[in-house]
Amino acid sequence: MSAASSKKALRFVTATTARVELAPWGKHWWLSEPTLTGTKLLTLVRVTMRPGTGHRFHYHPTREEIIYVVDGAAEQWVGREKRRLKAGECAFIPPNVVHAIFNSSKKPMTFLAILSPAKAKGPFLVDCYDDEPWRSLRPPRSRKGR
Repeated sequence: MSAASSKKALRFVTATTARVELAPWGKHWWLSEPTLTGTKLLTLVRVTMRPGTGHRFHYHPTREEIIYVVDGAAEQWVGREKRRLKAGECAFIPPNVVHAIFNSSKKPMTFLAILSPAKAKGPFLVDCYDDEPWRSLRPPRSRKGR
């Protein structure tokens, strides 16, 4: 039984109770979010990103975010600055700052995304990949990473 159907907020989240979502760039395990744990302040998602894919430029209007690389290496953008992050390294993204993450390696990459607050007015994220200057900063290799 899922947290949503039981209406009881989970205090422990396991592989069977996490909300799993598939995105074009990989699998998401939502480990803490309002509908799962009842959180108001923190969202936690673990993402395994396939090689050659990425979550293109976007921003969170009302949330700050920490990206922590668990395994592999990430091409992380914060604004117009790009860094290669390896396991054990992280990036901080303030609200309203455009960012993107790509796996330009030949192996899967896993990272944690921690966002706060968990509940806020407005959209969770705004895609801006098709806007300049983001469109020109990193031309897509394929449509897979969209």
